[in-house]
Amino acid sequence: MKPIQKGHVPNSFYTEILAGITSFLATAYIIVVNPSVLSLSGMPFSGVLTATVLVCFFCSLMMGLYAKSPYVVAPGMGLNAFFTYTVVQGMNVPYTTALGAVFWAGIFFLIISIFNVRVVLIKAIPKSLRYGIAAGIGLFITLIGLINAKFVVANPATIISIGTLNPAVIIFIIGLLSTLVFIQKKVNGGILWGIVLTTFIALIPGRLYESERLINWKGVFAAPDFSLIFQLDIWGSLTWAMAPVIFAFVFTDLFDSLSTFIGLAEATGRLDEEGEPLAIKESLLTDAVATTLAGLVGSSPGTAYIESAVGIEAGGRTGLTAVTAASCFLPCLFLSPLLSMVPSFATAPALVVVGVFMMKTVIRIPWDEWEEAVPAFLAMVLIPFSYSITQGIIWGFLSYGALKLASGKFRQLPLAFWLIIGLCLAALLNE
Repeated sequence: MKPIQKGHVPNSFYTEILAGITSFLATAYIIVVNPSVLSLSGMPFSGVLTATVLVCFFCSLMMGLYAKSPYVVAPGMGLNAFFTYTVVQGMNVPYTTALGAVFWAGIFFLIISIFNVRVVLIKAIPKSLRYGIAAGIGLFITLIGLINAKFVVANPATIISIGTLNPAVIIFIIGLLSTLVFIQKKVNGGILWGIVLTTFIALIPGRLYESERLINWKGVFAAPDFSLIFQLDIWGSLTWAMAPVIFAFVFTDLFDSLSTFIGLAEATGRLDEEGEPLAIKESLLTDAVATTLAGLVGSSPGTAYIESAVGIEAGGRTGLTAVTAASCFLPCLFLSPLLSMVPSFATAPALVVVGVFMMKTVIRIPWDEWEEAVPAFLAMVLIPFSYSITQGIIWGFLSYGALKLASGKFRQLPLAFWLIIGLCLAALLNE
């Protein structure tokens, strides 16, 4: 991939269009995966699908026209798991209140993006903790995928264990291996094609044995379901009990966005004279709008996707790439019956593969530095073990602060870090 200096080199119209289609194929799996995850919170699948498409369309369009960047925006993996499994199921928060928390997280994200407060926050968060939390979210997503496929099940003796090899589990294994092969062979939209293939294979038992039907035909087209739009509880979510949830949304969204923008900018040479990503403020504002919009239409927070690198690899350099990808999402509004047939074990391979991608950050943790490694490790393992991204973040920060205090290095940490520690302690006391 050739780097570009001080902006972007001219690219052909057709190359940008092709790159946009490629980016869409690489990220289109979210259209099915996001509703399958969020519907477990009590939200209608068709309503979440509509919300997902709206976030993808409007925010990718904004990324292309306003930020003039080739990045696709969609509801974030990990954030949807946190919404469903930690907030709604774990804390018994109604999904309307959780959507309100998403909205307020977006508003806060907008404020810190407009006034450049993000610089203060970036410096306050130790890099080792960022890496550990990202890896922990990857493990969390993988665990959810394995549970959805019934590959891992509850066991009273060992807490969890491997499930039985029934038809659904066998098809999941085939789908996972197929998806990995697609990615290894660099097939455009490898994750999406893995979902399609797994779903197609799941049709076979029903064709042969009526008693083992895994998928029921529901049709192809239907009018969009707008039932979740403006269903958020704005004021009910603005409570002290929801403060840690809002913070977790902001923290995860902000640093996921920053790491994505920095990584993509480094890979493509979209850097200014000072080595900073081009249009970083505009891109972060777009991400903030994506989170705010998500709360309004009925989804977990939106964020820029690292899979945009696939379209960039295909030659995408300008906002036209993102605009093209946005246009590809729009027709999916009318495919709810077809997409709702996809079973959870068919989307499970996508969750496992995304978890693999997110584990890459562990190599950047300084494992030989005790004060950095232990908090990162605790954050990484407590997220899946406690089934809560919030708990991983809280104990990662608390252990980091405790070790710095014990070693007499607490003066190295900025005031903003200790303010976050105060929020973590308040969250624990509030439980």
